[in-house]
Amino acid sequence: MYIFDRISQKGKAGLAYRRACLAVAAENEMNAVSPLQLELNVDGAESVSALLLRPSGARACYVFAHGAGAGMTHEFMERVAAGLCDRAIATLRYQFPYMEKRSKRPDAPPLAHATVRAAVAEAARSCPGLALFAGGKSFGGRMTSQAQAIAPLAGVRGLAFLGFPLHPAGKPSDARASHLSDVRVPMLFIQGTRDKLAELTLLEPVVKRLGASASLHQVAEADHSFHVLARSGRNEREVMREIVDELSAWIGATAG
Repeated sequence: MYIFDRISQKGKAGLAYRRACLAVAAENEMNAVSPLQLELNVDGAESVSALLLRPSGARACYVFAHGAGAGMTHEFMERVAAGLCDRAIATLRYQFPYMEKRSKRPDAPPLAHATVRAAVAEAARSCPGLALFAGGKSFGGRMTSQAQAIAPLAGVRGLAFLGFPLHPAGKPSDARASHLSDVRVPMLFIQGTRDKLAELTLLEPVVKRLGASASLHQVAEADHSFHVLARSGRNEREVMREIVDELSAWIGATAG
């Protein structure tokens, strides 16, 4: 929204300014990229919604799965997709079947894995020639890594996790990471330092054991949802910029 801070100007000068502002706003609106609504077929038995946001001149596509408690249109998902779009990276967001049905119980892993594969296949069809990456927020990232560990996701060059859920809150363990040793593509973990679902004393050794193909970026003072406390001196806009910058840079470097 444009604020006409010279609205009090009189005569032709004020009118010309207002017209110029309206023209800029109209041009930006025309240049804005709107998501394309898609429908994915999962193993011939389920149908789920998806959103493809592809900027002009896109250099890669990130297949972006949502977390357990909120779907593909959650504000966090929207902001990451918009930020990547600004950096010439397309995103394909999609629903898991349970979220499509508005159920609170996440799908069993085999169905979740099949959904990840359907989304990756759609991204390949919709974005031919673009380097493909996959991953997601929390549950969505873990389902993606499990699917990749079982059988490589066709064409995917790397996995990026935004808040990998290493263990339930209050129950520290690294058991959920056991499958990661079977992932043969580069991995990026973007993790808040206050994340109660991934104690850094456990996650750091996991990433180290995975070797040079895995990297960890710590977001200072952020929790599992990447919220920061006011006393941290940071705001959520700065945190979001850090997340998207790190993800974009890693995708660019990994895509080659």
